[in-house]
Amino acid sequence: MADRLNSPAARDVKFVMHPYTNMEKHKESGPLIVEKASGVWVTDDSGKRYIEGMAGLWCTSLGFGEERLIEAAAKQMRELPYYHLFTHKTHNPAIDLAEKLCGMAPGNMGQVFFANSGSEANDTAIKLIWYYNNAVGRPEKKKILARLKGYHGVTVAAASLTGLPYNHKDFDLPIANIGHVDCPHYYRYGEEGETEEEFATRLAENLEKRILEEGPDTVAAFFAEPIMGAGGVILPPKTYFQKIQPVLKKYDVLLVADEVICGFGRTGNMFGCETFGIEPDMVTVAKALSSAYLPISALMVSQDIADAVSKNSGKIGTFGHGYTYSGHPAAVAVALETLKIYEERDILAHVREVGPHMQARLREFQDHPMVGEVRGTGLIGAVETVADKATKRSFDPALAVGPKLMMAAQQNGVILRATPGDAIAFSPPLIITKSEIDQMVDGFAKALDQVHADLNKAAA
Repeated sequence: MADRLNSPAARDVKFVMHPYTNMEKHKESGPLIVEKASGVWVTDDSGKRYIEGMAGLWCTSLGFGEERLIEAAAKQMRELPYYHLFTHKTHNPAIDLAEKLCGMAPGNMGQVFFANSGSEANDTAIKLIWYYNNAVGRPEKKKILARLKGYHGVTVAAASLTGLPYNHKDFDLPIANIGHVDCPHYYRYGEEGETEEEFATRLAENLEKRILEEGPDTVAAFFAEPIMGAGGVILPPKTYFQKIQPVLKKYDVLLVADEVICGFGRTGNMFGCETFGIEPDMVTVAKALSSAYLPISALMVSQDIADAVSKNSGKIGTFGHGYTYSGHPAAVAVALETLKIYEERDILAHVREVGPHMQARLREFQDHPMVGEVRGTGLIGAVETVADKATKRSFDPALAVGPKLMMAAQQNGVILRATPGDAIAFSPPLIITKSEIDQMVDGFAKALDQVHADLNKAAA
Protein backbone atom coordinates (compact mmCIF):
# COMPACT_ATOMS: atom_id res chain seq x y z
CA MET A 1 0.00 0.00 0.00
CA ALA A 2 2.77 2.45 0.94
CA ASP A 3 4.54 1.80 -2.38
CA ARG A 4 1.38 2.62 -4.33
CA LEU A 5 0.82 5.82 -2.38
CA ASN A 6 4.41 6.89 -3.04
CA SER A 7 4.50 5.85 -6.69
CA PRO A 8 5.33 8.48 -9.34
CA ALA A 9 1.72 8.38 -10.57
CA ALA A 10 0.32 9.00 -7.09
CA ARG A 11 2.78 11.84 -6.45
CA ASP A 12 1.91 13.34 -9.84
CA VAL A 13 -1.80 13.40 -9.02
CA LYS A 14 -1.07 14.98 -5.65
CA PHE A 15 1.43 17.66 -6.64
CA VAL A 16 1.31 18.44 -10.39
CA MET A 17 -1.23 20.84 -11.92
CA HIS A 18 -1.61 19.66 -15.53
CA PRO A 19 -2.40 21.94 -18.48
CA TYR A 20 -5.46 21.06 -20.59
CA THR A 21 -6.48 18.29 -18.22
CA ASN A 22 -9.70 17.45 -16.42
CA MET A 23 -8.16 17.47 -12.98
CA GLU A 24 -11.00 15.54 -11.37
CA LYS A 25 -10.75 12.74 -13.94
CA HIS A 26 -6.98 12.82 -13.57
CA LYS A 27 -7.35 11.82 -9.92
CA GLU A 28 -8.98 8.60 -11.13
CA SER A 29 -7.04 7.83 -14.32
CA GLY A 30 -3.59 9.09 -13.40
CA PRO A 31 -0.90 10.07 -15.92
CA LEU A 32 0.87 8.36 -18.76
CA ILE A 33 4.47 8.60 -17.55
CA VAL A 34 6.87 8.92 -20.49
CA GLU A 35 10.40 7.87 -19.53
CA LYS A 36 12.42 7.89 -22.75
CA ALA A 37 12.17 8.52 -26.45
CA SER A 38 13.98 7.99 -29.74
CA GLY A 39 13.11 9.14 -33.24
CA VAL A 40 9.32 9.27 -33.54
CA TRP A 41 8.81 6.85 -30.64
CA VAL A 42 8.26 7.43 -26.91
CA THR A 43 8.32 4.78 -24.19
CA ASP A 44 6.33 4.81 -20.96
CA ASP A 45 7.39 3.56 -17.52
CA SER A 46 6.03 0.07 -18.25
CA GLY A 47 8.17 -0.26 -21.40
CA LYS A 48 5.31 0.22 -23.88
CA ARG A 49 6.25 2.15 -27.04
CA TYR A 50 4.08 4.67 -28.87
CA ILE A 51 4.43 6.58 -32.11
CA GLU A 52 4.29 10.24 -31.13
CA GLY A 53 1.79 11.25 -33.81
CA MET A 54 1.66 14.85 -32.56
CA ALA A 55 5.42 15.48 -32.27
CA GLY A 56 4.68 16.23 -28.62
CA LEU A 57 2.67 19.43 -28.93
CA TRP A 58 3.12 19.94 -32.70
CA CYS A 59 6.76 20.75 -32.00
CA THR A 60 9.41 18.01 -31.88
CA SER A 61 10.10 18.31 -35.60
CA LEU A 62 13.42 16.44 -35.65
CA GLY A 63 12.17 13.71 -33.35
CA PHE A 64 13.72 12.61 -30.09
CA GLY A 65 17.38 12.02 -29.35
CA GLU A 66 18.95 14.27 -32.01
CA GLU A 67 22.56 14.33 -30.77
CA ARG A 68 23.51 17.49 -32.63
CA LEU A 69 20.92 19.49 -30.70
CA ILE A 70 21.96 17.94 -27.41
CA GLU A 71 25.59 18.79 -28.12
CA ALA A 72 24.74 22.35 -29.21
CA ALA A 73 23.04 22.94 -25.87
CA ALA A 74 25.90 21.37 -23.88
CA LYS A 75 28.57 23.32 -25.76
CA GLN A 76 26.77 26.61 -25.25
CA MET A 77 26.15 25.86 -21.57
CA ARG A 78 29.87 25.36 -21.09
CA GLU A 79 30.79 28.59 -22.87
CA LEU A 80 28.01 30.95 -21.77
CA PRO A 81 25.19 29.24 -19.85
CA TYR A 82 23.15 32.42 -19.50
CA TYR A 83 23.13 36.04 -20.46
CA HIS A 84 20.45 38.56 -21.30
CA LEU A 85 19.68 41.14 -23.97
CA PHE A 86 18.65 43.99 -21.64
CA THR A 87 20.30 47.43 -21.46
CA HIS A 88 22.53 47.32 -24.56
CA LYS A 89 23.91 43.82 -23.90
CA THR A 90 23.89 40.82 -26.22
CA HIS A 91 25.73 37.66 -27.23
CA ASN A 92 26.76 36.16 -30.55
CA PRO A 93 24.19 33.34 -30.78
CA ALA A 94 21.32 35.85 -30.49
CA ILE A 95 22.83 38.05 -33.18
CA ASP A 96 23.32 35.08 -35.50
CA LEU A 97 19.80 33.72 -35.02
CA ALA A 98 18.10 37.10 -35.48
CA GLU A 99 20.00 37.67 -38.72
CA LYS A 100 19.17 34.16 -39.90
CA LEU A 101 15.46 34.53 -39.18
CA CYS A 102 15.18 37.92 -40.88
CA GLY A 103 16.83 36.44 -43.95
CA MET A 104 14.50 33.45 -44.23
CA ALA A 105 11.18 34.84 -42.99
CA PRO A 106 8.27 35.73 -45.26
CA GLY A 107 7.72 39.44 -45.87
CA ASN A 108 10.14 42.25 -45.17
CA MET A 109 11.13 41.39 -41.63
CA GLY A 110 13.59 43.87 -40.14
CA GLN A 111 14.07 42.86 -36.51
CA VAL A 112 13.44 39.97 -34.13
CA PHE A 113 12.28 39.97 -30.52
CA PHE A 114 13.00 36.73 -28.64
CA ALA A 115 10.67 35.13 -26.10
CA ASN A 116 10.11 31.66 -24.67
CA SER A 117 6.79 30.40 -26.04
CA GLY A 118 4.28 31.04 -28.77
CA SER A 119 1.97 32.60 -26.19
CA GLU A 120 4.65 35.11 -25.21
CA ALA A 121 5.46 35.89 -28.83
CA ASN A 122 1.81 36.64 -29.61
CA ASP A 123 1.39 38.57 -26.38
CA THR A 124 4.42 40.65 -27.34
CA ALA A 125 2.93 41.24 -30.80
CA ILE A 126 -0.20 42.71 -29.20
CA LYS A 127 1.84 45.03 -26.98
CA LEU A 128 3.99 46.07 -29.91
CA ILE A 129 0.94 46.81 -32.07
CA TRP A 130 -0.41 49.14 -29.39
CA TYR A 131 3.00 50.70 -28.83
CA TYR A 132 3.50 51.18 -32.58
CA ASN A 133 0.19 52.94 -33.08
CA ASN A 134 0.92 55.28 -30.20
CA ALA A 135 4.33 55.92 -31.75
CA VAL A 136 2.87 56.94 -35.11
CA GLY A 137 0.16 59.15 -33.63
CA ARG A 138 -2.85 56.81 -33.86
CA PRO A 139 -3.83 56.30 -30.20
CA GLU A 140 -7.37 55.17 -31.12
CA LYS A 141 -6.22 52.41 -33.50
CA LYS A 142 -5.98 49.60 -30.95
CA LYS A 143 -8.63 46.95 -31.67
CA ILE A 144 -7.39 43.54 -32.75
CA LEU A 145 -9.35 40.91 -34.63
CA ALA A 146 -8.71 37.16 -34.64
CA ARG A 147 -10.85 34.24 -35.74
CA LEU A 148 -13.26 31.88 -34.06
CA LYS A 149 -11.51 28.52 -33.45
CA GLY A 150 -8.12 30.20 -33.89
CA TYR A 151 -5.44 29.46 -31.31
CA HIS A 152 -2.79 31.98 -30.29
CA GLY A 153 -1.79 31.00 -26.76
CA VAL A 154 -2.82 31.24 -23.12
CA THR A 155 -1.46 34.44 -21.60
CA VAL A 156 -4.22 36.92 -20.73
CA ALA A 157 -3.89 38.74 -24.07
CA ALA A 158 -3.00 35.74 -26.25
CA ALA A 159 -5.83 33.66 -24.76
CA SER A 160 -8.15 36.55 -25.59
CA LEU A 161 -7.05 36.23 -29.23
CA THR A 162 -7.71 32.49 -29.09
CA GLY A 163 -11.23 31.83 -30.34
CA LEU A 164 -12.06 28.73 -28.30
CA PRO A 165 -14.59 28.76 -25.44
CA TYR A 166 -12.58 26.68 -22.98
CA ASN A 167 -9.77 29.25 -23.10
CA HIS A 168 -12.21 31.98 -22.03
CA LYS A 169 -14.73 30.38 -19.70
CA ASP A 170 -14.25 31.40 -16.05
CA PHE A 171 -10.96 33.14 -16.91
CA ASP A 172 -12.98 36.34 -17.51
CA LEU A 173 -11.71 36.59 -21.09
CA PRO A 174 -11.47 38.03 -23.67
CA ILE A 175 -10.15 41.40 -22.58
CA ALA A 176 -11.25 44.68 -24.16
CA ASN A 177 -10.16 45.61 -27.69
CA ILE A 178 -9.95 42.00 -28.91
CA GLY A 179 -12.72 40.52 -31.04
CA HIS A 180 -13.38 37.58 -33.35
CA VAL A 181 -14.58 37.11 -36.90
CA ASP A 182 -15.66 34.11 -38.98
CA CYS A 183 -13.96 30.74 -38.74
CA PRO A 184 -12.81 29.85 -42.30
CA HIS A 185 -13.93 26.21 -42.14
CA TYR A 186 -15.70 25.50 -45.41
CA TYR A 187 -16.95 22.04 -44.39
CA ARG A 188 -18.70 23.46 -41.31
CA TYR A 189 -19.70 26.97 -42.34
CA GLY A 190 -20.01 26.98 -46.13
CA GLU A 191 -23.61 27.52 -47.19
CA GLU A 192 -25.52 25.06 -49.38
CA GLY A 193 -24.45 25.46 -52.99
CA GLU A 194 -21.61 27.83 -52.07
CA THR A 195 -18.18 27.08 -53.55
CA GLU A 196 -14.99 27.46 -51.54
CA GLU A 197 -14.16 30.60 -53.50
CA GLU A 198 -17.61 32.06 -52.81
CA PHE A 199 -17.22 31.18 -49.13
CA ALA A 200 -13.89 33.01 -49.09
CA THR A 201 -15.49 36.03 -50.75
CA ARG A 202 -18.25 36.09 -48.13
CA LEU A 203 -15.71 35.93 -45.29
CA ALA A 204 -13.69 38.77 -46.81
CA GLU A 205 -16.87 40.84 -47.14
CA ASN A 206 -17.81 40.05 -43.53
CA LEU A 207 -14.34 41.10 -42.39
CA GLU A 208 -14.70 44.42 -44.17
CA LYS A 209 -18.15 44.94 -42.63
CA ARG A 210 -16.72 44.27 -39.18
CA ILE A 211 -13.88 46.75 -39.69
CA LEU A 212 -16.38 49.37 -40.82
CA GLU A 213 -18.66 48.63 -37.86
CA GLU A 214 -15.79 48.99 -35.41
CA GLY A 215 -14.43 52.01 -37.25
CA PRO A 216 -11.34 51.68 -39.48
CA ASP A 217 -9.51 54.25 -37.36
CA THR A 218 -9.84 51.90 -34.36
CA VAL A 219 -8.87 48.52 -35.90
CA ALA A 220 -5.13 47.89 -35.65
CA ALA A 221 -4.40 44.27 -36.56
CA PHE A 222 -5.67 40.88 -37.67
CA PHE A 223 -4.11 37.63 -36.37
CA ALA A 224 -4.25 34.42 -38.39
CA GLU A 225 -2.62 31.00 -38.44
CA PRO A 226 -1.92 29.78 -42.00
CA ILE A 227 -3.56 26.52 -40.85
CA MET A 228 -5.61 26.71 -37.65
CA GLY A 229 -3.98 24.04 -35.50
CA ALA A 230 -5.52 23.48 -32.08
CA GLY A 231 -8.93 24.55 -33.41
CA GLY A 232 -9.01 21.38 -35.51
CA VAL A 233 -6.42 21.60 -38.33
CA ILE A 234 -8.60 23.92 -40.39
CA LEU A 235 -7.20 24.84 -43.80
CA PRO A 236 -8.20 28.13 -45.41
CA PRO A 237 -10.69 27.84 -48.27
CA LYS A 238 -9.35 28.49 -51.76
CA THR A 239 -8.51 32.19 -52.38
CA TYR A 240 -9.15 33.10 -48.71
CA PHE A 241 -5.91 34.94 -47.97
CA GLN A 242 -5.87 36.46 -51.45
CA LYS A 243 -9.24 38.04 -50.66
CA ILE A 244 -8.79 39.17 -47.06
CA GLN A 245 -5.36 40.77 -47.52
CA PRO A 246 -6.61 43.58 -49.80
CA VAL A 247 -9.27 44.36 -47.17
CA LEU A 248 -6.61 44.65 -44.46
CA LYS A 249 -4.40 46.85 -46.64
CA LYS A 250 -7.36 49.06 -47.59
CA TYR A 251 -7.91 49.98 -43.94
CA ASP A 252 -4.26 49.91 -42.84
CA VAL A 253 -4.77 46.88 -40.60
CA LEU A 254 -1.60 44.95 -39.78
CA LEU A 255 -1.53 41.22 -40.60
CA VAL A 256 0.15 39.04 -37.98
CA ALA A 257 0.93 35.50 -39.18
CA ASP A 258 1.01 33.03 -36.31
CA GLU A 259 3.49 30.46 -37.64
CA VAL A 260 3.96 28.73 -34.28
CA ILE A 261 2.69 25.41 -35.67
CA CYS A 262 3.17 25.82 -39.43
CA GLY A 263 6.64 27.36 -39.37
CA PHE A 264 9.79 25.44 -40.37
CA GLY A 265 8.45 22.83 -42.75
CA ARG A 266 5.17 21.48 -41.45
CA THR A 267 3.24 22.33 -44.65
CA GLY A 268 6.03 21.36 -47.06
CA ASN A 269 7.39 24.93 -47.26
CA MET A 270 9.55 26.64 -44.69
CA PHE A 271 6.58 28.78 -43.65
CA GLY A 272 2.84 28.40 -44.00
CA CYS A 273 2.82 31.93 -45.42
CA GLU A 274 4.57 30.55 -48.51
CA THR A 275 2.04 27.74 -48.84
CA PHE A 276 -0.95 30.08 -48.78
CA GLY A 277 0.40 33.30 -50.26
CA ILE A 278 0.40 35.40 -47.08
CA GLU A 279 2.37 38.67 -46.90
CA PRO A 280 2.56 39.49 -43.19
CA ASP A 281 3.61 42.58 -41.26
CA MET A 282 4.60 40.46 -38.25
CA VAL A 283 5.38 36.77 -37.84
CA THR A 284 5.45 34.72 -34.64
CA VAL A 285 7.36 31.43 -34.44
CA ALA A 286 8.18 28.88 -31.72
CA LYS A 287 7.87 25.07 -31.43
CA ALA A 288 9.92 23.76 -34.39
CA LEU A 289 12.33 26.70 -34.11
CA SER A 290 14.34 24.53 -31.71
CA SER A 291 12.56 21.23 -32.41
CA ALA A 292 11.24 21.86 -28.86
CA TYR A 293 14.53 20.81 -27.30
CA LEU A 294 14.68 24.10 -25.38
CA PRO A 295 12.00 26.78 -24.98
CA ILE A 296 12.35 29.64 -27.45
CA SER A 297 10.08 31.76 -29.60
CA ALA A 298 10.43 34.85 -31.72
CA LEU A 299 8.40 37.76 -33.01
CA MET A 300 9.61 39.14 -36.34
CA VAL A 301 8.47 42.61 -37.35
CA SER A 302 8.67 44.60 -40.56
CA GLN A 303 11.34 47.26 -40.88
CA ASP A 304 8.73 50.05 -40.76
CA ILE A 305 7.41 48.81 -37.43
CA ALA A 306 10.92 48.28 -36.08
CA ASP A 307 11.89 51.85 -37.02
CA ALA A 308 8.81 53.36 -35.37
CA VAL A 309 9.34 51.35 -32.19
CA SER A 310 12.98 52.42 -32.05
CA LYS A 311 12.13 56.11 -32.38
CA ASN A 312 9.45 55.87 -29.71
CA SER A 313 11.84 54.18 -27.28
CA GLY A 314 14.19 57.11 -27.83
CA LYS A 315 11.42 59.53 -26.97
CA ILE A 316 10.38 57.62 -23.83
CA GLY A 317 13.91 56.69 -22.79
CA THR A 318 13.63 52.90 -23.08
CA PHE A 319 11.60 50.09 -24.62
CA GLY A 320 9.95 48.82 -21.46
CA HIS A 321 9.35 45.21 -22.43
CA GLY A 322 11.36 42.01 -22.18
CA TYR A 323 11.75 38.65 -20.48
CA THR A 324 14.58 37.39 -18.28
CA TYR A 325 15.14 34.54 -20.71
CA SER A 326 14.66 36.45 -24.00
CA GLY A 327 17.29 35.03 -26.31
CA HIS A 328 18.68 32.58 -23.75
CA PRO A 329 22.03 31.56 -25.26
CA ALA A 330 21.53 27.79 -24.91
CA ALA A 331 18.06 27.92 -26.47
CA VAL A 332 19.34 30.15 -29.26
CA ALA A 333 22.26 27.81 -29.94
CA VAL A 334 19.88 24.87 -30.25
CA ALA A 335 17.63 26.88 -32.59
CA LEU A 336 20.59 27.74 -34.82
CA GLU A 337 21.61 24.09 -35.00
CA THR A 338 18.01 23.10 -35.74
CA LEU A 339 17.88 25.46 -38.71
CA LYS A 340 21.21 24.08 -39.96
CA ILE A 341 19.84 20.53 -39.83
CA TYR A 342 16.72 21.53 -41.77
CA GLU A 343 18.95 22.86 -44.54
CA GLU A 344 21.64 20.17 -44.54
CA ARG A 345 19.16 17.27 -44.53
CA ASP A 346 16.70 19.04 -46.83
CA ILE A 347 13.81 18.44 -44.48
CA LEU A 348 11.46 20.24 -46.85
CA ALA A 349 12.15 17.66 -49.56
CA HIS A 350 11.46 14.87 -47.09
CA VAL A 351 8.14 16.42 -46.03
CA ARG A 352 7.17 16.81 -49.69
CA GLU A 353 7.98 13.13 -50.24
CA VAL A 354 6.21 11.58 -47.23
CA GLY A 355 3.48 14.19 -46.71
CA PRO A 356 1.36 13.04 -49.68
CA HIS A 357 1.57 9.48 -48.34
CA MET A 358 0.18 10.57 -44.97
CA GLN A 359 -2.56 12.59 -46.66
CA ALA A 360 -3.51 9.64 -48.88
CA ARG A 361 -3.61 7.25 -45.94
CA LEU A 362 -5.77 9.60 -43.89
CA ARG A 363 -8.20 10.04 -46.76
CA GLU A 364 -8.86 6.31 -46.66
CA PHE A 365 -11.07 7.13 -43.67
CA GLN A 366 -13.36 9.39 -45.69
CA ASP A 367 -15.85 6.57 -46.31
CA HIS A 368 -15.90 5.39 -42.70
CA PRO A 369 -19.42 5.76 -41.22
CA MET A 370 -18.07 7.92 -38.37
CA VAL A 371 -16.02 10.32 -40.50
CA GLY A 372 -17.31 13.62 -41.83
CA GLU A 373 -14.18 15.24 -43.23
CA VAL A 374 -10.50 14.42 -43.68
CA ARG A 375 -8.26 17.44 -44.23
CA GLY A 376 -4.63 18.46 -44.19
CA THR A 377 -1.49 19.15 -46.16
CA GLY A 378 2.15 18.23 -45.74
CA LEU A 379 2.61 16.55 -42.36
CA ILE A 380 -0.43 18.00 -40.63
CA GLY A 381 -3.92 16.59 -40.88
CA ALA A 382 -7.18 15.82 -39.12
CA VAL A 383 -10.02 13.34 -39.21
CA GLU A 384 -13.30 14.92 -38.07
CA THR A 385 -15.93 12.50 -36.79
CA VAL A 386 -19.69 13.03 -37.03
CA ALA A 387 -22.84 11.37 -35.77
CA ASP A 388 -24.51 11.73 -39.19
CA LYS A 389 -22.50 11.97 -42.41
CA ALA A 390 -25.41 13.28 -44.50
CA THR A 391 -26.28 16.20 -42.24
CA LYS A 392 -22.77 16.70 -40.77
CA ARG A 393 -24.36 16.52 -37.32
CA SER A 394 -21.74 16.38 -34.59
CA PHE A 395 -21.78 13.92 -31.73
CA ASP A 396 -23.29 15.01 -28.44
CA PRO A 397 -20.37 16.56 -26.52
CA ALA A 398 -21.38 14.47 -23.50
CA LEU A 399 -20.26 11.37 -25.40
CA ALA A 400 -16.69 12.72 -25.51
CA VAL A 401 -16.04 10.90 -28.78
CA GLY A 402 -12.83 12.80 -29.54
CA PRO A 403 -11.21 12.01 -26.16
CA LYS A 404 -12.35 8.39 -26.45
CA LEU A 405 -10.71 8.11 -29.87
CA MET A 406 -7.53 9.67 -28.51
CA MET A 407 -7.37 7.18 -25.65
CA ALA A 408 -8.20 4.23 -27.91
CA ALA A 409 -5.39 5.26 -30.25
CA GLN A 410 -3.04 5.45 -27.28
CA GLN A 411 -4.03 1.94 -26.27
CA ASN A 412 -3.09 0.92 -29.82
CA GLY A 413 0.34 2.53 -29.54
CA VAL A 414 -0.31 5.92 -31.16
CA ILE A 415 -0.37 9.28 -29.39
CA LEU A 416 -2.69 11.76 -31.12
CA ARG A 417 -4.70 14.85 -30.12
CA ALA A 418 -8.44 15.39 -29.82
CA THR A 419 -9.45 18.88 -30.97
CA PRO A 420 -12.80 20.73 -30.85
CA GLY A 421 -15.59 19.11 -32.82
CA ASP A 422 -14.29 15.59 -32.18
CA ALA A 423 -11.55 15.94 -34.78
CA ILE A 424 -8.37 13.94 -34.27
CA ALA A 425 -5.19 15.77 -35.22
CA PHE A 426 -2.04 14.27 -36.76
CA SER A 427 1.24 16.22 -36.68
CA PRO A 428 4.14 13.75 -36.43
CA PRO A 429 7.84 14.63 -36.33
CA LEU A 430 9.02 15.79 -39.75
CA ILE A 431 11.53 12.92 -39.85
CA ILE A 432 8.79 10.27 -39.91
CA THR A 433 9.10 7.59 -42.61
CA LYS A 434 6.37 6.15 -44.81
CA SER A 435 6.42 2.87 -42.89
CA GLU A 436 6.04 4.75 -39.59
CA ILE A 437 3.17 6.74 -41.11
CA ASP A 438 1.54 3.41 -41.95
CA GLN A 439 1.96 2.21 -38.37
CA MET A 440 0.50 5.45 -37.05
CA VAL A 441 -2.52 5.37 -39.38
CA ASP A 442 -3.13 1.65 -38.84
CA GLY A 443 -3.16 2.18 -35.07
CA PHE A 444 -5.72 4.96 -35.46
CA ALA A 445 -7.82 2.76 -37.77
CA LYS A 446 -8.13 0.17 -35.01
CA ALA A 447 -9.11 2.87 -32.53
CA LEU A 448 -11.75 4.27 -34.90
CA ASP A 449 -13.32 0.87 -35.40
CA GLN A 450 -13.27 0.14 -31.66
CA VAL A 451 -14.99 3.41 -30.73
CA HIS A 452 -17.51 2.99 -33.56
CA ALA A 453 -18.39 -0.48 -32.30
CA ASP A 454 -18.72 0.80 -28.71
CA LEU A 455 -21.03 3.61 -29.80
CA ASN A 456 -23.22 1.19 -31.78
CA LYS A 457 -23.37 -1.17 -28.83
CA ALA A 458 -24.36 1.66 -26.49
CA ALA A 459 -27.09 2.82 -28.89
CA ALA A 460 -28.54 -0.67 -29.37
